[in-house]
Amino acid sequence: MEKHSKRYRAAVKAADLTKEYPLKEAVDVLVRFPKAKFDETVELSFSLGVDPTAGEQMVRGTTPLPNGSGKKIRVLVFTDNPDAAIAAGADHAGLQDIMAKINEGWLDFDVAIATTEAMKTVRTIARVLGPKGLMPNPKSGTVTDDIAAGIKAVKAGRVEFKMDKTGNIGVGVGKRSFTPAQIVENALAVVDAVGKAKPAHFKGHYIKSVAISSSMSPAVRVASSEFSKY
Repeated sequence: MEKHSKRYRAAVKAADLTKEYPLKEAVDVLVRFPKAKFDETVELSFSLGVDPTAGEQMVRGTTPLPNGSGKKIRVLVFTDNPDAAIAAGADHAGLQDIMAKINEGWLDFDVAIATTEAMKTVRTIARVLGPKGLMPNPKSGTVTDDIAAGIKAVKAGRVEFKMDKTGNIGVGVGKRSFTPAQIVENALAVVDAVGKAKPAHFKGHYIKSVAISSSMSPAVRVASSEFSKY
């Protein structure tokens, strides 16, 4: 987005971007911004006070969104029983055949789920899936033997979050087409999930700041009162 585009200038006129707003008001401000020609994703951005170089301070987790993500999620299941996975709603399923495709560059899926048994084999392509954030992981609920429940949770709008190398987290909380109330409800669920993912032995200022934005909008700062309890 160009800083001085017409849309940006109009957004700046719509609100004081130097202020912090309670979450509901921040969403109301966002809703007033000019819309793009596509249904923009609304994202919540966190700046954390943890040390991103310390392994024991890694922040990651998952949370269901009460109103879904608004995104169609393509799910791949690594399993020796692909027919059952497809019947349960997977878009792609298999094991050795799928892994061979992935090694050739195929990555037409958004989330990968694996059975516990299949995971032993899937680890051999961790170097491919890991850097792209597609590696199944027990902590994110994507290594499971209840494949049907795993697929349902992902497709219903469960989102995964993971701190990056700079101590920041970005999580999609819906679409511009959502009602303000739906965005607020989803955002509160994410704030709570990130808050509860605080490393057990961390002492200090955990969540430094939170902002909400859409794909083509400036960020609106969220008041610290919304996350200070964490």
